[in-house]
Amino acid sequence: MRKLTIPEEEYMRSGHTACLGCGATIAMRYVLKALGKNTILSIPACCWAVIPGVYPRHNLEVPLLYTAFEVTGAAVSGIREALNALGKEDVNVVGFAGDGGTADIGIQALSGAVERGHDIFYIMYDNEAYMNTGIQRSGSTPIGAWTTTTPGGKKRMYKWEPKKSVAEIMVAHHIPYVATATIAYPEDLIAKIKRAKEIKGPKFIQILSPCPTGWRHSPDKTVEISRLAVQTNAFPLYEVVKGTYRITVKPKKPKPIKEYLRLQGRFRHLTEEEIEMIQRIVDENWRELLKKERCSQEVKE
Repeated sequence: MRKLTIPEEEYMRSGHTACLGCGATIAMRYVLKALGKNTILSIPACCWAVIPGVYPRHNLEVPLLYTAFEVTGAAVSGIREALNALGKEDVNVVGFAGDGGTADIGIQALSGAVERGHDIFYIMYDNEAYMNTGIQRSGSTPIGAWTTTTPGGKKRMYKWEPKKSVAEIMVAHHIPYVATATIAYPEDLIAKIKRAKEIKGPKFIQILSPCPTGWRHSPDKTVEISRLAVQTNAFPLYEVVKGTYRITVKPKKPKPIKEYLRLQGRFRHLTEEEIEMIQRIVDENWRELLKKERCSQEVKE
């Protein structure tokens, strides 16, 4: 297979206000490289609501609409229909929202938008908590993680509920394209965005975007941690095209989850027994994904 060439064009200028080592800025850069300039973004309350800079300036080379926390799905639906009415059906309409504004606060508007079948992109940059407002726990926060609202202490009140699988929620909506991606595999991310461009209807891509501030890791470890998430099967990379699963990166020999957890201060409280428990969950989720890939491809054949 011919190796994908990453586009040289840049649609994100310097001068943003993100934290050092922010994974969400890298995610935006790759997304815009794949989509090109003929794109309109809608961004709700989230880190990316402040990253572009202070109004009226922003560091992106594409039009940008700010909206309320919960309405990204509704906003991109309206933009899409307005452009269609003007005969501009070739414009990429993109909702770019964090996990809190997607998995929790914005899931109603997202569900409505994809159920109606609008020709939109919805990009969830997943930093696994409400990072912009103080590192509060979200539905996408992984099991065992510290946040400011799951602080632990003697009662060990860390986040013990499973991470909500928004990608699988979107698969259950029977939309034509769902994918996961992460910044450590840019060729995979860009290929998925470009593939989605060729498909009419709702497209959902969940991009794991490590946050040094909230994950409590060194800024220079962002890409390494992102890669370990895939190599340990903590965050598998796959796509679902019209119901058919395809895992796009399969580690030949998955690394133990401990290698991923130990680089992040938000997991430093975990005992060996708790890490073993998380390893069992990761292994079970991976087996389930392999089963979905096998069964969906058998049905297609």
